[in-house]
Amino acid sequence: MADRWQAPASFARLDHDRAARRGYPEAVYCEGKTPEQVRAIAAQLRGDAVTLFTRAAAAHARAVLEELPDARYEQDARLLAWPPEPPEPSGGRVVVLAAGTSDLPVAREAELTARYLGRECELVVDVGVAGLHRVLDRLDLLRGARVVVVAAGMDGALPSVVAGLISAPVVAVPTSVGYGAAFGGLAPLLSMLNACAPGVAVVNIDNGYGAGHLAAQIAYCQT
Repeated sequence: MADRWQAPASFARLDHDRAARRGYPEAVYCEGKTPEQVRAIAAQLRGDAVTLFTRAAAAHARAVLEELPDARYEQDARLLAWPPEPPEPSGGRVVVLAAGTSDLPVAREAELTARYLGRECELVVDVGVAGLHRVLDRLDLLRGARVVVVAAGMDGALPSVVAGLISAPVVAVPTSVGYGAAFGGLAPLLSMLNACAPGVAVVNIDNGYGAGHLAAQIAYCQT
């Protein structure tokens, strides 16, 4: 296994065997890396399994596309995927909810992550608790899912509501959306951690990638 570790430079050691160990390949977190570092990493990935570049700014995207010109860049989610087409879906369906349009970037990151990890995925936007009829209108879809991801800021109440209506697990993603007392996502994070409804798992603030990854694992394991 040791000879499968490759270093594009002194700053990175790519874990090419992660898919064999864990079932899913390594992702590249771009934030904090220079475009040149991301480009060097991308150059080592030709022919590899699906690789996601998360938290990619425009400069990171340009660097990746110079090495992998066919990579798919989703600017709203700040995510690139290589190869550009997701694999054929298997396992159960993942449904991703964005409480509001402002939560959409995080929800899209979760959706694309689950899709590129091999799950059928559907995104539903603007179903926050300020208008509960919007959630109730999608109950048939939600009850047909193997797992539901809920991205919400403000008071972070939507995951509890959804978990009280369906039997599938709920993955809650607090977002940094909200006014001052939301404390950059801390208020919804605490609301979700204190959810009254059982079956709610919580990832870190704005961690759409982590939510999509967990949802993909759950949906696969339930087949």
